[in-house]
Amino acid sequence: MTEPWWSGATLYQIYVRSWKDSNGDGIGDLQGVISGLDHLEWLGVDGIWLSPTMPSPNRDWGYDVSDYYGVHPELGTEADMARLIEEASWRGIRVLLDLVPNHTSDAHPWFVQARSDPSSPMRERYVWAKPGAGGGPPNNWRDATGASAWTLDEPSGQYYLHNFLPSQPDLDWWNGEVRAEFERILAYWFDRGVAGFRIDVAHGLVKDSQLRDDPEAGPEHHPMEVRSGLVPVYSANRPEVADIYRRWRRLADSYEPPRALLGETWVLSPEGMARFYGEEADQLQLCFNFGFLFADLSAGTMADLVRRTLASLPEGATPLWTGSNHDVSRFPTRWAAGDERRSRAALVMLCALPGTVVLYYGDEIGMTDVEMPEERLLDEMAVLAGRTSRDHFRSPMQWSDRPNGGFAEDGAPTWLPMGDCAALNVRAQRADPRSTLHLCRTLLMLRRRGLASSGYRPLVEGPDVWAWEGASRFVTAVNLSPRTAEVAGVTGTVVADTGDGGRRSVAERLVMEPWHAVVVEREG
Repeated sequence: MTEPWWSGATLYQIYVRSWKDSNGDGIGDLQGVISGLDHLEWLGVDGIWLSPTMPSPNRDWGYDVSDYYGVHPELGTEADMARLIEEASWRGIRVLLDLVPNHTSDAHPWFVQARSDPSSPMRERYVWAKPGAGGGPPNNWRDATGASAWTLDEPSGQYYLHNFLPSQPDLDWWNGEVRAEFERILAYWFDRGVAGFRIDVAHGLVKDSQLRDDPEAGPEHHPMEVRSGLVPVYSANRPEVADIYRRWRRLADSYEPPRALLGETWVLSPEGMARFYGEEADQLQLCFNFGFLFADLSAGTMADLVRRTLASLPEGATPLWTGSNHDVSRFPTRWAAGDERRSRAALVMLCALPGTVVLYYGDEIGMTDVEMPEERLLDEMAVLAGRTSRDHFRSPMQWSDRPNGGFAEDGAPTWLPMGDCAALNVRAQRADPRSTLHLCRTLLMLRRRGLASSGYRPLVEGPDVWAWEGASRFVTAVNLSPRTAEVAGVTGTVVADTGDGGRRSVAERLVMEPWHAVVVEREG
């Protein structure tokens, strides 16, 4: 059987507001994305995932949708979206959109009607409940800020559910019309050439129909899976979501080529994540592996997670690897602490694992999190939750060493502060064949030659060094330690190297400097 187009593909997440500004307002837009397509074609990207492009009041920067069939006017028009899909297609690049099905904005016409008229059919599209004991919230569920997940609608005397901000009311996925409407939304965009969707909060659509309390967390639970001391077994992660994704999968598979469904499956164990693929690989085609993303950058830990992930997936499923995204500190900061050697080793690891890889814009040049003055921060969710602002890893793309980094016109105010463009930028690295940008391009070219093909056989799984080969003729070795190490039994030609060795032959023994990674192509 021919593997699907996303197997072995490189997807590239563009946070549209931070990619490139085409009209001088300091906000990235779809025309800016179009202008950057030549860079992505040169780099070797197979598809782009756009952060939310649909109309929104931007209380959560697009993750509070007010119209699932449109384009946010700050970002462009429907004609711009059509042109982007067409221009990307000419370059062999597919376009995936961000879909937010768990909740809408409170400015969405559905919720406006639901709130203004309790007898409206739109009321049934959201989760409402009577007050609990003493007139308080219906249960103990908490939202992402740590507050109660319920807000009282005083005119009706009922509470509505929100797993995020009160301005993001949760939809009721037990409602048949909600399910039918989203199938129409998917088909609408598929018919316009969209290659797939990244599905926000994919693990959380369905809630317990009885609204039972979430249990308290124990020491066995990962902190990233716990919300305010509770384990969301009733407010999320319900097995009934499988029926929704099987229906969506049948719709996606009815197109030629098939459309892809990527789930934001916020569970930390590979075994739990694998459930969203379906036992027969008939649900989501790709699921984000948060256990891998949040793990320490150590050879033993990473090797163990990869082994468990591959063992958990159903036959025919494609694993997905990523190190950064719009909600998580960039891997050159989180994994590498700004150390270029560590960052480059992590980049090789990501790109050489079998399956699909998602790079976050700027990963190809080693962009790090950006310090920002408090008065410039815009992330309301982080303020309410008392967490580090996600704005630090949503800073504008660093295209050049110009004052605004080539993102916007010199002197124009940018929606978020720029990073150190003199230290890291695309133009300078494009001119330097030893740069991280050129290393990334080499890795993506090797992926197209089979580096990320299915198959994985570990050769070394030590505390410092990890080496593996796939079904193709490539061997990858990474030294994730500050010590020099050796890998025996490897013969061939080094075709990617994070150090200064360049292309060279090796016979039986690889000497690995600290925080060093190589890809070797065997003969034959």
